[in-house]
Amino acid sequence: MSATGTKVAKAAGILMVAMIASRILGYVRDMVIYAYFGQNNLTDAYNAAFSIPDFLYYLLVGGALSSAFIPVFASYIATNKEEEGWRVASTIFNLVLIMMLIGITLGIVFAPALIKLLVPGFTPENIQLTVKMTRIMFLQTFFMALNGISMGILNSYQHFLAPAVGSVLYNLGIIVLGLFFSHFLEMGIVGFALGVVIGAALNFAVQLPALLKIGLKYKFVIDLKHPGVRKIGALILPVLIGLSVTHLNLFVNQNLGSNLPSGMISALRVAQRIMQLPIGVFAIAIAVAVFPTLTGQAAREEKEQFKKTMSLGIRTIFFITIPSAIGLIALRVPIVRLLFEQGLFTPEDTNATAYALLFYCFGLFAYAALQLLNRVFYALQDTITPVTIGIFTIMLNIALNLLLIKPMAHGGLALAYSLAGIINMLLLLYIFRKKVGSIDGRRMVHSFVLTLGISSLMGIVAYQTANLMELVISVNTKLGQLLQVGVSITIGVLVFGFLAIFLKMEEGEMVKKILLRRFRKAPHS
Repeated sequence: MSATGTKVAKAAGILMVAMIASRILGYVRDMVIYAYFGQNNLTDAYNAAFSIPDFLYYLLVGGALSSAFIPVFASYIATNKEEEGWRVASTIFNLVLIMMLIGITLGIVFAPALIKLLVPGFTPENIQLTVKMTRIMFLQTFFMALNGISMGILNSYQHFLAPAVGSVLYNLGIIVLGLFFSHFLEMGIVGFALGVVIGAALNFAVQLPALLKIGLKYKFVIDLKHPGVRKIGALILPVLIGLSVTHLNLFVNQNLGSNLPSGMISALRVAQRIMQLPIGVFAIAIAVAVFPTLTGQAAREEKEQFKKTMSLGIRTIFFITIPSAIGLIALRVPIVRLLFEQGLFTPEDTNATAYALLFYCFGLFAYAALQLLNRVFYALQDTITPVTIGIFTIMLNIALNLLLIKPMAHGGLALAYSLAGIINMLLLLYIFRKKVGSIDGRRMVHSFVLTLGISSLMGIVAYQTANLMELVISVNTKLGQLLQVGVSITIGVLVFGFLAIFLKMEEGEMVKKILLRRFRKAPHS
């Protein structure tokens, strides 16, 4: 494998392990909260209180700034203009800090009005509780803003470990401190709101040593005339528009879902959460790891290397997420039953969730590829194209929702989402090819078809294994369900791995590098 491939594999390996740990802890966090308080007005208040501060962070830092800041800052680092890069970073940091403090202050002051607008059906007591937790959780937005910018700087220096560890500490902090405040200090669910704030502070704190190690060159400066700052300003505007339209799509989905039988919105949310797992663990890890390499290659105008890095990233994402999708389709009922069927979550709820999961999985590979494709355009300092295509496909998603909801109920909403994602991916690939010429398309199509073929064989074997397991063990217990899913997945993975090795698929080499580098001692790890 090339030096670039090895570097990307190392970075993706670090991120993947951390993301798996973070996702598991995120699941444990939700499980602890619902086990401790139940699914009632208290947890409704907690979730509602989380949404407004989270939206403020995502708008200012999480979505918009990261897609505009990293390409510009990384291009200065890649072209040995470090001083200029830090001047831009300092300006952006100071601007975001000022805007964030203004936003937090306004949010705290107007929290009662915002909450009444967000959840008008809450009782006065519950609104009061939600307002209290919202004001507490606005403080986590401040730390998450610091975390977002520091992560962008560290990733530009090819440093991934500290931000990855930070995401794990965030969820761990919420669980441990939330339980401590709630149980020992008898603060109830408000204790978990405090846990969120301290978890966010730990997330940033763990990155400070790494920032100091790379040579933190922060300056108290706001240079609005700097070309780098202006470039970020130009790049960020279309992303902000895109984020606004995305929230319109979520609103329409919820609106349409509310006309379906009760529980269908929950079925869609649970199914989408399961579908997003391979994207969160694998695709985002690869895309984030590849991104700084892409920005460096773009800044140095290494066009052929840029296209090779993109092709390798896309093919590796297909190689991991296509079998993930087929596996989820084959084992959708056993997996939903194992994860969620307990207490008031009935077998009927399992079937409703599995029905939605089936259609969500059709688009899993496309949404995984979009994690990298969007960043490919960001690396070229083009945020307009992915946002424009994104807006078009969201409008298409809404039209497909209206078309498919009547014949397919909540499955129609899931299928509409998948179809929109596939069209989004194909349009971005087409425009990228128009922009840069040949993009190794035949190789990508060959890899896709081959991966789909061996994944289908794997899916048949996993499905039949699950059926055979039901004949020999009881799936009425969690142990039986775990054995059914565990054995079926293991056999499926072995079949896929054997076929990939037999066919000598080179994407397997990238995945092998990512996994082995994390799970055994390597000379350069």
